[in-house]
Amino acid sequence: MPRPLWTSLTPVLAALLLAATWGRHPGAAVLTLVAVVLVGAVLAAVHHAEVVAHRVGEPLGSLVLAVAVTVIEVALIITLMITADKDTSGLARDTVFAAVMISINGILGLSLLVSALKHHLAVFNPEGTGSMLATVVTLATVCLVLPSFTMSEPGPVYTGPQLAFAAIASLVLYGLFVFTQTIRHRDFFLPVDRDGETLRTGDHVDADDDGHADPPDNRTTAWSAGLLVVSLVAVVGLAKIVSPAIEDGVAAVGFPNAVVGVAIALLVLLPESIAAVRAAARERVQVSLNLAFGSAMASIGLTIPTLAVASIWLDGPLSLGLDNVQIVLLFLTVVVAILTVVPGRAKPLQGGVHLVLLAAFIFLTIAP
Repeated sequence: MPRPLWTSLTPVLAALLLAATWGRHPGAAVLTLVAVVLVGAVLAAVHHAEVVAHRVGEPLGSLVLAVAVTVIEVALIITLMITADKDTSGLARDTVFAAVMISINGILGLSLLVSALKHHLAVFNPEGTGSMLATVVTLATVCLVLPSFTMSEPGPVYTGPQLAFAAIASLVLYGLFVFTQTIRHRDFFLPVDRDGETLRTGDHVDADDDGHADPPDNRTTAWSAGLLVVSLVAVVGLAKIVSPAIEDGVAAVGFPNAVVGVAIALLVLLPESIAAVRAAARERVQVSLNLAFGSAMASIGLTIPTLAVASIWLDGPLSLGLDNVQIVLLFLTVVVAILTVVPGRAKPLQGGVHLVLLAAFIFLTIAP
C-alpha cells in the first residue's frame, strides 16, 4: 500500500515551524498557521501509529497510540503548570478527568454508534472489555475521587505518602493490565465476529481490513516509527506555543479554567478517536474499545505517577479530587458503561447514551 506523501511531509513541516517559532511570541496569522499544522501533525501521528500497530499486531498495537498520546498529555500538563501565570493546581485533575470522560463516553459512544448503525449491532468481547472497565474505575476512584474525602490534608489533595501510594498503585494496575492484554489473556482483547469467534487472518488480525495479513516490512515500520516520534515532539511543542492563546480565549469568553483541561484532552485524544472510529466502521469494535479504555487507563495510570514525581519540583499543591458534580457524572458513566459492556453487543442507543453523557460533561464544565 503506497504511503501518502502528506504523512511524511507534515511532521517535517511541523518540526521546522516549531524551530522557527520556539521562544517567540508570534502574531495572530502565525498562530493560525501553527494551529493548522498542529492538527496536521496529530493526523500524521495517527497514520504512523497505525502502521506501527499493524506491524506489532493486536492487542499490543492498541497500546502504541495510547502510550503515545499519554506522552503528549503529560508534557502539556507539566509545561502549562510551569509556564502559566494563573493557578494551575487543578489542571492535571481537569485534564485527566476530561480524558476519562472523552474516552469512555466519546470514543466508546461514537464507535458503538458508528458500528451499530452500519452493521446493525456492535459486537465485542465482554470479558476483555469488562476487565478494562474495572481497571479504569479503580484507577479513577483511587486517583480522582478519594482525594476529595481524605482528612489528612485540607482540600481535594493527597499528602505526600498518599500521593506516592496512588502513584505506585496506578503503575501496578497498569502493568497488570498490559501483562493481561498482551501476554496472559491476549485473545480476550482481539476482535470477534457475531458468534463470538476471534477474527484472525493467519497469524495476524487484519485490523485494517485491507485483505492482507502480512504486517508492514521493517523499513516501512522504522520510517513510520521515526516520523511518529517527530510528530509527537512537534505536537507537544506547537501546542505549547498556542496554549497561551487558548487560555486567553477561555478567559475572554468567561469560561472556567477547567475548559483548558478539556481542550488539552480533546487534542491529545484526537488520534485515538479517529483510529477508533475507523476500526468501528470496519466492524472491529474490540479494537475501538481497546483504544477507548486503554487511553483512559493510560491517562490515569501513567499521567498521575509522572505528575507525582514532577510535584517534587513543581510549586504549589496538586489538586486531584473531583467536585460533587464531577463525581456524579463519573458514577453515572460507570453504571452506564457496565450495562453497555456486559452483553457483549450494543445497539445504536447505547452509543447515543454515552454521547449524551459526554455532552452533559462538556456543558457543565462550561456552565458549572
